[in-house]
Amino acid sequence: MSPTGRGSRGPVDPGPARPRRTPVVRPPRRLAASPANPAGSAVNVLAKAPGELKEAHEVELATTARPLFDVDAYVEDFNTSIVPAYRRGVADAEWPADVGLARSIIPPGTAATRDFSRLAPQIPDFIAERCVGCMTCVNACPDTAILGIALPESVVEERIAAFAASQPEPAVAEASLRRHFAHTTKYAEVPRKQGKEPAKFGIFVDPVHCKGCAECVAVCHELGYDALVMIDKVEAEAETGEATLDRYDRDIAFFRSLPPTPPEYRNERALADLMLGEHALGYVGGAGSCAGCGEATAIRMLVAATRQIHGPDSMGIVAATGCNTVFGSTYPFNPFLVPWTNSLFENAPAVALGIRERWNQAGHEDRKVWVLGGDGAMYDIGFQSLSRMVASGADINVLVLDTQVYSNTGGQASTASFGGQITKLSFYGKELHGRPEPRKELGRILIAHGNVYVAQTTPAHINHFYRAIMEANTFPGPAVVIAYAPCMPEHGIADDAATRQAKLAVESRAFPLFTYDPRRGASIAERLSLTGNPAIREDWAKLPNGTIVDFLAFARSEGRFAQHFGPDGTPTPEILATQEERLANWRTLQELAGLR
Repeated sequence: MSPTGRGSRGPVDPGPARPRRTPVVRPPRRLAASPANPAGSAVNVLAKAPGELKEAHEVELATTARPLFDVDAYVEDFNTSIVPAYRRGVADAEWPADVGLARSIIPPGTAATRDFSRLAPQIPDFIAERCVGCMTCVNACPDTAILGIALPESVVEERIAAFAASQPEPAVAEASLRRHFAHTTKYAEVPRKQGKEPAKFGIFVDPVHCKGCAECVAVCHELGYDALVMIDKVEAEAETGEATLDRYDRDIAFFRSLPPTPPEYRNERALADLMLGEHALGYVGGAGSCAGCGEATAIRMLVAATRQIHGPDSMGIVAATGCNTVFGSTYPFNPFLVPWTNSLFENAPAVALGIRERWNQAGHEDRKVWVLGGDGAMYDIGFQSLSRMVASGADINVLVLDTQVYSNTGGQASTASFGGQITKLSFYGKELHGRPEPRKELGRILIAHGNVYVAQTTPAHINHFYRAIMEANTFPGPAVVIAYAPCMPEHGIADDAATRQAKLAVESRAFPLFTYDPRRGASIAERLSLTGNPAIREDWAKLPNGTIVDFLAFARSEGRFAQHFGPDGTPTPEILATQEERLANWRTLQELAGLR
């Protein structure tokens, strides 16, 4: 399996691992007599001379000293020995300590081989005739498990015929592969009118990475298409007798044999099409996040937008300790194809300042530095580091994964938690009924710093999220994107509910969308936009039937607020107070944006 993850699942037992090579470690080189070393004594070229520029010393090392650690050899060795041993569950018994891990190195994309195919009893199935090619399902997936492609019809026909002919049962394979492709207005009729060959749009599900959350099915249903349904994984399907996983294995292998979607079939105005790009899949799946995880979707979309627009080598990530680092770097599985480093939970922005400075010195001013962190890393113990980074004016971007709770450590309250929210540190008891403090509004605090790009968004609002990432990447200074990230166990919501709950959070004023861009003008009203929220001049949005969508409507839908409603639905004074506080926050944003 290559680091890009373009390969099939393979058997559950991959067989014995290849014998592991001895790590390449070489002794320092010794130099003969020279003008700089007239005595002819031995000199360690690895040591920088007093007063010598660091950059000059690095150039010298590159030409005179052999590497102590051969990274290329290590990566090859890792993928052919270490990863298979972990998949068989024998690594601890068979291998000594890893010399690469001692240097904090995990090769890129190794999580592509991680197998979750037996985690869930069901898997999404595609109904091509109902698909319109909106790409919402592909963007919503937190695990890079549902993949889209658009190819000219002639290419699809040629590829299906050739691949099916190589299979034990060609007719069965051909029929199954054809079921993956839809005729859509977007990819077939519009190109036809433009004088181009119509394209077939395909959807494929990778059984290795799918955790069965059904988020893709839920978003498709909400749009009214129902082009995806969950089916049981069985040993023998009624129509062909194939095992479900065998069918999915074969079909995803076909997908990975295809060329990328040609640029002329991608619609630049439909930002969901970013996921069709040849560089978009920089987060390859195989991470250990919970099924349906909102954080993983936000990270995946961030990486896709940055790499696809600015190039595959355009970014690096400094990740503050939290859920994102635990599911994103569980040795030996790395889901990233971009440089990634883990910092202490409280100082990721400070680490990013150092990396930014070093990259600038090396001529990489255009390379994007992104910091990832959750509530603790950005709202609480790490807030000072974030504020200092923003005040510095450095060209660094931050993605705040806002779960309104300390998800990684078991669900404790943070200053991002809502008033009344029930957590491990704010139980609903006799005296206190959930968290007694209102939520900290990090976005408003950051706006007060002045020359900083700030966005509050959700991955469920695909265009708004991608535009926020795009604007952050082009802003010449600090940029902070605060993303609503549903956490299934701590919010008390279903695995398929991330998009639905994020949209309701926006509609109910629990988490308003906004962007603040100093490039738009001199005043806050010019810089701040509330575009994307419903009924932006009203207190509350309404459904078509006139029903008000307020904070109580949101709170009733999540387990973290359940105790605030009596058997007859009567809300507690505490949750009513939070409703008033959320309305006050919305009115403040309206005022700042010049709408009141």
